Amino acid sequence: MDDFAILRLQIEWGADEALDTDPVDRLRAVAHPAPILAKRAEPAVVESARGTPAERAFAAAAQADSLEALKTAIAAFDGCALRDTAGHSVFAEGKPNSGLLLIGEPPGADEDRTGHPFAGREGALLDKMLASIGLTREHMLLTPLIPWRPPGGRPANAGEIIVCLPFLHRLIALTRPTRLVLMGLQTANAILPAAARRRRATPAWVDCAAPVTVTALVLPGLSALLKNPLERRDAWAGLRLLRRTLDET
Repeated sequence: MDDFAILRLQIEWGADEALDTDPVDRLRAVAHPAPILAKRAEPAVVESARGTPAERAFAAAAQADSLEALKTAIAAFDGCALRDTAGHSVFAEGKPNSGLLLIGEPPGADEDRTGHPFAGREGALLDKMLASIGLTREHMLLTPLIPWRPPGGRPANAGEIIVCLPFLHRLIALTRPTRLVLMGLQTANAILPAAARRRRATPAWVDCAAPVTVTALVLPGLSALLKNPLERRDAWAGLRLLRRTLDET
């Protein structure tokens, strides 16, 4: 019987599976390969910046060797939540080497929208005040207390001011003004030592050492002047003192 006849016979008997030429031991133990498990992804290790936000701000500010570098450092700083809610960072503008630095309250809606200090109604009022003693913005450097507007125009809290102060201190160190004009109680409280914040019957220059020795003059804030015209009497007295001081130097 040839191979083809044998194959046909096997098919007729129901043999429909091919067999190996060598016998297979069905009873032997079979070593099953270990299952391949998907490698568990290790969580990404994110190295957090060291130090508190205020310490990080101090380090970032200390590395700035120019006003442009300081402006860049402020824009890149992520340690203050105000940056994420503000429309713009508001940086100093004016004449850096004038010897006179005017520090205002935290940015308002107009400053936040434009990115420029002392904008809108408050800025227009400041221009009139300066013009009354023969000054313009070009005679000084102007900056807000902090670079970003608090949400809804609320007052900046103590923690936010502490985080932002290193940038203002670095601005003072770079420009080395001989006089500061501090507008608003919040600004005065942040810059002046407690003894110098004592309210006086008439405006006066007080000593300040943050971060360089300089004299400071406190004026009412522009927002208070818009709401309460009676505050303008103290503002006018302070402006006259500023004018006399500038004339004597």
